[in-house]
Amino acid sequence: MNNPKLSVADPTPPAFGCAANPPSCDGPFSADATSEVVVLLVDDQMIVARAVHQLFADDPDIAFHYCPSPHLAVEYARTLRPTVILQDLVMPGISGLELVREYRAIPATAEIPVIVLSTREEPVTKSQAFAEGANDYLVKLPDRIELIARVRYHSKAYRALAALRDRATRDALTGVWNRGTIFETLAQELARAGREGTPLAIVMVDLDQFKTINDTFGHAAGDAVVQQASRRLSASVRTYDHVGRFGGDEFLVVLSNCDREQAGMLSERLRQSVVSPPMKVEGRELQISCSLGVAFTDDPGQVSVAALVQSADEALYRAKQGGRNRIEGAS
Repeated sequence: MNNPKLSVADPTPPAFGCAANPPSCDGPFSADATSEVVVLLVDDQMIVARAVHQLFADDPDIAFHYCPSPHLAVEYARTLRPTVILQDLVMPGISGLELVREYRAIPATAEIPVIVLSTREEPVTKSQAFAEGANDYLVKLPDRIELIARVRYHSKAYRALAALRDRATRDALTGVWNRGTIFETLAQELARAGREGTPLAIVMVDLDQFKTINDTFGHAAGDAVVQQASRRLSASVRTYDHVGRFGGDEFLVVLSNCDREQAGMLSERLRQSVVSPPMKVEGRELQISCSLGVAFTDDPGQVSVAALVQSADEALYRAKQGGRNRIEGAS
């Protein structure tokens, strides 16, 4: 069996804003999150983490991640997107059942299978766990064969469900969120920002003179430009931001926990990503630019999705009228 050297990651949540990375719990057990089976263990006891990690030692296709802090668990799971969460029931400051409720309240983690780990087999506690949204319940430390079987079963079911949902929520041409999904995401992020008291910004991005591209080079070339633009925009945002196709050659970008100054910086990064380098389409280089309208709120509880989108759209119109290839902020 493998027995890798272990160390403890700092569980203290760092401050982070628009341009920073989200907090990380990983360290001692960090593994490839692209594996078919990605396990996140949330348990404040390192001795338990070592023991559970050892149960997966003979299964190299299972990527194992560990979060010792219950206060970082939800954000970490939201970023990592594991295929199954092993959740301790009793931890300092917050109970495992409270964390299950939090997972289920956030779109990014709402459907990730959660296996609750408890020190005892108690029907009442088990019933409560299932009522809160847990998918399974095991007494720790579980038998290795049983644990791996359940982890693989839940991971396979989650992958299949995610694939079905992905086809229903992605734009067929570009692969980014479709219009309905990006609006739902904006509503969810706006509600979350209101609960947490954090700022939120959105950016409307429109490719300049796109009709000319279609008329000159054909719709296939236009599709290729939209595809390349979506890839560049997606590569320019943080892992927890969202890019969706608003329609035609227009995109909507949702920037969570982002103040006005930071939103301006990220918008300029988005603009430059489209402009440079020139796009290669059907053997020719095309110089594409875009116009952007930015809307921001530091009081999310007092603004609606429709009002925020309208503000960004009006700013985008001013950017177009002002000469294109520029950024305008909502008044």
